[in-house]
Amino acid sequence: MKAILRLTIVPLAFALATFACKSDDPKTPEDSELPENTIDSKDLFPALTFSLPVDLVQAPGDSSKFFVVEQGGVVKVFSNSENTSSSTTFLDIKSKVRSGGERGLLGLAFHPDFKTNGYFFVNYTSGTPLKTVIARYKATSATQADPGSEAVLFTFNQPYDNHNGGSMQFGKDGYLYIATGDGGSGGDPQNNAQNLKSHLGKILRVDVNGTSKGNYSIPGDNPYATGTTGHLPEIYAYGLRNPWRISFDMGSDKLFAGDVGQNEREEIDIITKGGNYGWRIKEGVDCYNPSSNCNEQGLIEPVHDYSQDNGDRSITGGYVYRGSAIPALAGKYIYGDYVSGRIWALELDGNTRKSNTLILEGKGNISSFGQDIKGEVYYLNYGAGKVMKVVNGNLN
Repeated sequence: MKAILRLTIVPLAFALATFACKSDDPKTPEDSELPENTIDSKDLFPALTFSLPVDLVQAPGDSSKFFVVEQGGVVKVFSNSENTSSSTTFLDIKSKVRSGGERGLLGLAFHPDFKTNGYFFVNYTSGTPLKTVIARYKATSATQADPGSEAVLFTFNQPYDNHNGGSMQFGKDGYLYIATGDGGSGGDPQNNAQNLKSHLGKILRVDVNGTSKGNYSIPGDNPYATGTTGHLPEIYAYGLRNPWRISFDMGSDKLFAGDVGQNEREEIDIITKGGNYGWRIKEGVDCYNPSSNCNEQGLIEPVHDYSQDNGDRSITGGYVYRGSAIPALAGKYIYGDYVSGRIWALELDGNTRKSNTLILEGKGNISSFGQDIKGEVYYLNYGAGKVMKVVNGNLN
């Protein structure tokens, strides 16, 4: 995954990395904070606790319940009510999932027509040798899936235990977007992120309604859809290290990715078709390999990046706030850091950074964000196993 339990793998990353030159990039300084008590967070379901939660999702068109992905291989479902007292198991595939460290059941996405067809998709690591599995399952009711209904779309090998990505989102185009890490270790030793014949270090895009490749097809406008160059036709964008959480903005349909850094910088990217986001040539705005005078031609800069110097060491990508409860956050991208427990609001002017405001601190290990159908934003406290909601501090 990104850096769930990253504290145990940071020494490995440092040992294997070629240290990058620090940037004097002006994006790093914080902007002024919002007025005191403007933003707060709330344990919205105090009776519920989850085991190592890594994803929070609502099914399309259904605001009555939430689904939580537990890293060990279980998806839980519960009523969207503050006084709910229990959750139930929606899917249990622990027997298939190889979990621990950054491995496990890492992502969940419901088919846009879930109400009609009952399909949903999961992303998990499995087997020896380790591989990522992208699979479809079918629900038998709104709160129960059939664990025997698995239809595998595709798999790809993972050379190391870490950097498995895992996030999946459907775009308004109806296609499934899948975030993959570079395969792990440190410094991308196999240069997977720049290799267009590898699934690793990419954003993939597939048509789950097609059957030309078994249980999926390749969208005709994917950058390498024809496959005539030998490049993988599933690739939509590349040059990513460990994109831990991608999301579409409900308003603009821009695709955001939080990409975990090596040992200097964390970054936020706006993903475009065919884009190269630089890793391992660059880490954020800095050259990485080589450590100076790297060839930046054709690389897309992050819309925002930040230094690890202040204890922020593992970005968790979030969502653009489109709710109504917190006007101060309207249209801003809410994201956090797994290690420091800080949460920020990034404001853009088009695709250009306008401001970046610290809104919450000390919120534990933030493993993922979630967004409900109304556009309100939530986050998961991994260690505490809690679902937290970002709320208006003046009303709380």
